[in-house]
Amino acid sequence: MPRISRGGRTLLRLLTVATALVVSACQAPTATAPSEPTAPTAPTDFVSLHDFDPTILQEIRYYTPHNFTGSPVDGYRQPMCILTREAAEALERAQQEFLTQGYSLKVYDCYRPQRAVDNFVAWAEDLSDQRMKAEFYPRVDKANLFRDGYIDERSGHSRGSTADMTLVKLPAESTRPYVPGEPLTDCAAPREERFPDNSIDMGTGFDCFDTLAHTLDPRIQGEQLNNRLLLKDGLEKQGFVNLPVEWWHFTYQPEPFPDTYFDFPIDQASLS
Repeated sequence: MPRISRGGRTLLRLLTVATALVVSACQAPTATAPSEPTAPTAPTDFVSLHDFDPTILQEIRYYTPHNFTGSPVDGYRQPMCILTREAAEALERAQQEFLTQGYSLKVYDCYRPQRAVDNFVAWAEDLSDQRMKAEFYPRVDKANLFRDGYIDERSGHSRGSTADMTLVKLPAESTRPYVPGEPLTDCAAPREERFPDNSIDMGTGFDCFDTLAHTLDPRIQGEQLNNRLLLKDGLEKQGFVNLPVEWWHFTYQPEPFPDTYFDFPIDQASLS
């Protein structure tokens, strides 16, 4: 075997090390960029109410700034009502009954993602933000909203079978849009003084933080009481249960998801 000079041996060692490094690099697992988090989607049991009954009117308030926070709410990416299939089917049945009487249901809110509830909690904790007090809670101290039960860290809406509703006399009149910064009117004022709403007179506006919004408050009499009972009785026949402190709030029973609080955003993509 021919002898290898000292310089040759050094070169050979360098070539050997380089080859080992190349082989090691080829055998190492390939690094991958972290993947983007997948947006949560709705279970297949959730549907768009419009697909079940497009005749039911929709005025999704939390998609707009016309709500007690004064801003569009987190998670409302489209102005649409999403519900469990069972609740949507029950609303479709109720609507058919109301149509024969010359009325249409109108929904203000349906499924509500947990992120929206978190938005409400953060707003309630910010006592400096009183933009919408004159309309939605003129007689309630914002510091007491948790104590008085108006705001909570969980909402039945997030389980998918609760909707906030009213009735509209047909043919439905159009209502003007809310203009941010416009003068506000007490939600419990007489109907002709409140913000315009094509709803029949229920005694208060929607989301009125006031005991007058309790469904059977004894101060509500005459036409206003009859209107509340018309809504309540018609929905109860189809399996909905009213929340006694809010004339507009109804939950379909039995709930398909009684213990699950969902957080997928409100848009068509969540139902795909």
